[in-house]
Amino acid sequence: MPYRWTHAPTGPDTATSPDPAPVCTLELWPHRSLSPEGFVTFFGITFLMVLVPLFSVIGSPVLWGLLPFVMGALALTWTLMRRNSRDAVERTETLALWPERITLIRRDIGKPDRTWEANPYWIRVEIHEDNGPVENYLTLTGAGRTVELGAFLSPDERATLHRELQDRLARLGQPSQ
Repeated sequence: MPYRWTHAPTGPDTATSPDPAPVCTLELWPHRSLSPEGFVTFFGITFLMVLVPLFSVIGSPVLWGLLPFVMGALALTWTLMRRNSRDAVERTETLALWPERITLIRRDIGKPDRTWEANPYWIRVEIHEDNGPVENYLTLTGAGRTVELGAFLSPDERATLHRELQDRLARLGQPSQ
C-alpha cells in the first residue's frame, strides 16, 4: 500500500523536549506503477522498437531526415516520464497524531502546503461507502472543517486505512466514530 505508519521514539530525552514528536505519523503517496528498474526496461525496449524501422534506411539520406524526429520522440518520452515520476514524489499527505492534536499536511505540485489541525478527542473519522465522490471516500471532521484523507488510494486501501486510523485513535484514548 502506498502509505506507511511510523512511531516516535520513546525515552527520557523525548519526554522532556519542548516540542515532542508525534505519537505516530502516517505518510501517504500516490501509486507508482513504474519502478526505476521498470523505467529502464521500458525505455530500453522503446528505444530498440523505434530503431527497428530505421535499419531499413541505414546508408541512405532518408536516415538523416528521420533521425531528428526519432531522437526527439525518444527525448520527449524520457523527459515526460521523468517529470511524471518527480511529480508523484512531490505529492504527499502527512498525518501526525499527538495525544492533544492531530495534523494533516497535504503537499501538491506547484501549490502551497495545505494544513488542517484539530483536537483528536473531537474529530470523526468517517468512510462514505457509496455517497461520496468516490467509493469509500475517507474524511476527517473536526475544528469546523471536513477534509479528505487518502485521495489517491484505492477504495480497498481507504477502507483499510479507516480501520487502522480508528485503532490508532482508540489507542490514544480518544473516541472516534
